[in-house]
Amino acid sequence: MVKSLAPLFDLQNIARVLITGNGLAGQDILSVSQFDRETLSYIFGRAREMREMVKKIGGADLLKGYVLTCLFYEPSTRTSASFIAAMERLGGSVIPITQGVQFSSVSKGETLADTIRTLEQYSDVIVLRHPDIGSAQTAADYADIPIINAGDGTGEHPTQALLDLFTIREELGTVDGLKVAMVGDLRYGRTVHSLTKLLVQYDVSLRFVSPEILRMPMVIMNEIIDAGMDVRETHDVADVIENADVLYVTRVQKERFTDLAQYEEVKDQYEITPEIMEKAKDKMIVLHPLPRVGEIHYAVDHDPRAAYFRQVKNGMYIRMALLAGVLGKA
Repeated sequence: MVKSLAPLFDLQNIARVLITGNGLAGQDILSVSQFDRETLSYIFGRAREMREMVKKIGGADLLKGYVLTCLFYEPSTRTSASFIAAMERLGGSVIPITQGVQFSSVSKGETLADTIRTLEQYSDVIVLRHPDIGSAQTAADYADIPIINAGDGTGEHPTQALLDLFTIREELGTVDGLKVAMVGDLRYGRTVHSLTKLLVQYDVSLRFVSPEILRMPMVIMNEIIDAGMDVRETHDVADVIENADVLYVTRVQKERFTDLAQYEEVKDQYEITPEIMEKAKDKMIVLHPLPRVGEIHYAVDHDPRAAYFRQVKNGMYIRMALLAGVLGKA
């Protein structure tokens, strides 16, 4: 249930809570491993307040005078746009280096460290997407302002995992007790890596559906097994569709393959169609981090269980909560 609007619009009160009560002020957001359930509950509560604020008044001046730099070495639509929208909804400003890194000093051979140390001179927080695992940590090592990881290669995508988990909670009312099936590219998919690591904190059953060459990495499987979770792997969506509470679908990522012949073999292996959805529960949801390239039929969009565009909108609310949290300012 959304909290009363009276305390919501007392912006000084919101700022005071952000500064003193969340543990996020001044922190980097690099990995889902830094979040426990108490912190997750806090972030989700703030995201609900941000959602209600946007619905009622559009935004606020909570971050007026603060500057976000979006530094994206890889293409992005939803992540970059939602961070920009989140900052602007809260009254802040944005330096967008999203689709144009090739036109920056990176094209001259500038290192990530020097780029970060330059941009922090103009910024209060930097959101970074980079093709190399560990790049966000490298940036954080050099920066004196918060770094938010918007995807480091095939490593993690923590803010996506937060919005995914938030969507599950908002759509189904709980996380504990659910059966979560993940379908598609589980080897290279940083979104499923991060979401799985978050779900280890909950009482859920996991089902992984992928081609053999795109199975979940063993290091993550070992985490799941060590946590004593119920987990199974299969190659067929039919094995999971009837019992799944959450069907999390991912695209096969062509850009991660060095052998395009392998990509061609597996790219069209899965498609969620209305016929498949007929076998699913009446109360379940289909999620997708997007973009999709054929793994969910467009006819499924009209199914009320298709939650992926509601998932997209939740991304802005989560990122509003995170930006306000790490900046800790009114």
